[in-house]
Amino acid sequence: MARVKNGAVTKARHKKVLKAAKGYTGSKHRLYKTAKEQLMKSRKYAYRDRKNRKRDFRKLWITRINAACRMNDISYSRFISGLNKAGVEVNRKMLSELAINDMNAFKALVEVSKKGLEGKVSASKEEVKTEVTIGSKKTTAKKETAKKETTKKEVKEEKKETKKTEKVDYSKMTVAELKEVAKKKKISVTGLKKAEIIAELEK
Repeated sequence: MARVKNGAVTKARHKKVLKAAKGYTGSKHRLYKTAKEQLMKSRKYAYRDRKNRKRDFRKLWITRINAACRMNDISYSRFISGLNKAGVEVNRKMLSELAINDMNAFKALVEVSKKGLEGKVSASKEEVKTEVTIGSKKTTAKKETAKKETTKKEVKEEKKETKKTEKVDYSKMTVAELKEVAKKKKISVTGLKKAEIIAELEK
């Protein structure tokens, strides 16, 4: 029986491991055995630290928010509790960004939180969101949305009026053009003459 050699496959496997271990020091990037061991460890560390990175960032955001809260005479825990009671849903990442880049907006959130702790917040979530914006400007978001809705309705009404007023003269169109119009309107005109097609379209 012929001897089966597996040299090509083994060599390819070794090359794959050594390529992944490129950049490691010493024998870890030269010898297959040590390179494979190091790769296994490295991948375990990478998997673990992908999870840990999320914890680290959360810690960083909390320290930033806490520092900004202390500047506004409130603790971090009371600030978050007040926001929850006020019904404000802003995550810690956004709060930390506000604490760094826009202290006025953060102060407005602190005031909302203090009102929430006292139980004085009677405003709905939408009103709180419109009051506290990036740049600490009180926007009239509700009015703008109402205006947009009215303008959309006006545009739709105008389109309907224009469609009604515009009457298409089918007699000037060719048979091919009439058939395309009929396709768009989902009217079957197979085997019909021009006059019959026009009659079907004008129904």
